[in-house]
Amino acid sequence: MRFMEKPSFLSQVISILLLPFNATLTIPLILLLLGERKGLKLSLVSSKDILILIAGVAAASIGIFLLAVTIRLFIVIGRGTLAPWKPAQKLVVKGPYRYARNPMISGVSLILAGEAILFRSYNLLAWLIVFLLINHIYFVLVEEPGLAKRFGEEYEIYKQNVPRWLPRLTPWERKD
Repeated sequence: MRFMEKPSFLSQVISILLLPFNATLTIPLILLLLGERKGLKLSLVSSKDILILIAGVAAASIGIFLLAVTIRLFIVIGRGTLAPWKPAQKLVVKGPYRYARNPMISGVSLILAGEAILFRSYNLLAWLIVFLLINHIYFVLVEEPGLAKRFGEEYEIYKQNVPRWLPRLTPWERKD
């Protein structure tokens, strides 16, 4: 595989704005504005509201952290963007990628789950389900065959040892 220059800062920003930003902020905002009118009505008096707040903030916070870590790994190690039109030039198998093959999608999913919990929104829950289905289909039909073609045996070994969605209990160590 021919290695190109590291993508520009602008390419990184565009890929983040078009993909996780739209998935976690733009689309949920539109769904909230067009759909349910419940809003964020937490009294913080009832224990139920406090648990909802804690669960929503925890899920979204873990998702944001996971998303930030995976984007950084794509930039630093993969020398690419998270966008399919400027993909990583090197297979990333460090950090959370040692536990699951798609932790970036897991991060976005946790953000969406946190938003659905905080806003008590069935529309946001439905968007989370649609997001997961779209990504599953895309990964099976497009992403994984493309990775196999780009990275060959290195990806096949990784794929055999690291699950697609549900994380391993122990980190996978590549045998070099």
